[in-house]
Amino acid sequence: MENQNSDYIFSVESDNEGEFKDVDGDANVNVNGDNDFNPDEDDEDGSRKDCDASNPSWPQSYRKSMDLFGSVASRSLNLLGSPRLSSSSSSSSNSSVSPKKRHNPKISSSLEKPLLQNGTDKQQIQEHHSSDHSLQPQWTSNKKLSQNQKSPKSGKSSFGQAVINGVNLLCGVGLLSTPYAANQGGWVGLSILFIFCIVSLYTGILLRYCLDSKPGLKTYPDIGEAAFGKAGRLVISIVLYVELYAACVEYIILESDNLTSLFPKAHLSFVGYQLSSPVLFAIMATIFVLPTVWLRDMSVLSYLSAGGVFVSVLLVICLYWVGLVDNIGFQTETTKMLNLSTLPVAIGLYGYCYAGHAVLPNIYTSMEKRSQYPLVLLVSFAICTFLYAGVAIMGYMMFGESIQSQFTLNLPSNFLVSKIAVWATVINPFTKYALTINPLAMSLEELIPMRSYVYSFLIRTVLVISTLIVALTVPFFGLVMSLIGSLLTMLVSLIFPCACFLRIVRGNVTRFQGSLCAIIVTIGMVSAVFGTYTSLFEIIQQLL
Repeated sequence: MENQNSDYIFSVESDNEGEFKDVDGDANVNVNGDNDFNPDEDDEDGSRKDCDASNPSWPQSYRKSMDLFGSVASRSLNLLGSPRLSSSSSSSSNSSVSPKKRHNPKISSSLEKPLLQNGTDKQQIQEHHSSDHSLQPQWTSNKKLSQNQKSPKSGKSSFGQAVINGVNLLCGVGLLSTPYAANQGGWVGLSILFIFCIVSLYTGILLRYCLDSKPGLKTYPDIGEAAFGKAGRLVISIVLYVELYAACVEYIILESDNLTSLFPKAHLSFVGYQLSSPVLFAIMATIFVLPTVWLRDMSVLSYLSAGGVFVSVLLVICLYWVGLVDNIGFQTETTKMLNLSTLPVAIGLYGYCYAGHAVLPNIYTSMEKRSQYPLVLLVSFAICTFLYAGVAIMGYMMFGESIQSQFTLNLPSNFLVSKIAVWATVINPFTKYALTINPLAMSLEELIPMRSYVYSFLIRTVLVISTLIVALTVPFFGLVMSLIGSLLTMLVSLIFPCACFLRIVRGNVTRFQGSLCAIIVTIGMVSAVFGTYTSLFEIIQQLL
């Protein structure tokens, strides 16, 4: 259902000597290592010539916001209207990413200043972010690094940290619905999970080649612009933001369903209206997450959200404990080998399990040894698929046809481990909601001519309230997840990577690569059409 580069001054080292020819055939850049970049080649305004940074396209804040969303950050708690920023450079050796120092305290303390600042201090910035040009710092460090002092590499994540970030990114709320997906597709449909694992792993590697095809490409929207111009950047950005918004809607539904299972008799009479338990808890969850969205520095939430890996493992342990130790029994006689009528719903649910490609470029660019990126993907996808398949098999065997959209709703309430699983499911989204909605909020803030903390406050509040309204209108966790997985995840994880790869490296694509990309695009389009139609049909049926 969380990588942030640290200090501005750090070295960039290439780990490999592989070369990749530019699409125009006139330049060689590294494929397996870092992109070559010489800070002396900047324009007078501090922008990169290769990235056309002098006229950056929307969204400019993508890199910054997705770094927080996809990584472990240092602790720093500041409210939206009163940021507390340090003027000196610092690093953290135990986390994959350290916080950025983005503004001069004198400048940031004013409520009239925009959230996104511009700066051109080339002596302190030795790596420009092509998708984050408006976020360059305007502070001057009190401690200058000597010319002979080595630049710190704390902003680069190790292999283990990258794997943790990858698992934390991929293994989210989709874990709860894999038994339901097994029910919708049958035992044969479980093979779809492994198919999506393989093709998503391959498209994740394609994103790496797209990033290395030209200097200056850092994020998914950068890839879209390199492939299809400004229109490609715009379309990909919108799809990514809609996917994040839909995930926030899922968080509200998740909180409502699980809190209702804990307190089924809860209700409230308000100005003549009777609020049922699901509605009441949806509103309460929204009220609780709203202050976290107002935080000016969300690195503390990024740090806490790393616990998502622990929560995922804990949920798996709880499920197996109830089934094997508490021995509630199995209902294998009610399971089916294949369920064709609802198989498209299962396709969407399994597809949602690998909805992490939006942040994979950030994980790649944050790695100290980028040549290890394919292995990081392999390990991350293998771990997540093992957890997904284990939960799907055990949950479907335990509850059979009675399985609900979240297996935590089926766990017997009289067991202690059941309560642990449900409360872990309830608490975890509170650390992730703000990080998930933050990229969309920052992108909308860019569109306001005169940006200030007041506008930011209003935008974020409206976004949170709107997710509540959507969640109350369509309170079907499994079907909404299937819709997201069928439509949005198929685009982001399967179709767009292949399309961008074929476009960027055209002329250098082998027949095998071209054929494989064509097959993956076909799988994505067929899954998107049938999955979206079936999910929408089921949602409409439920509403009627």
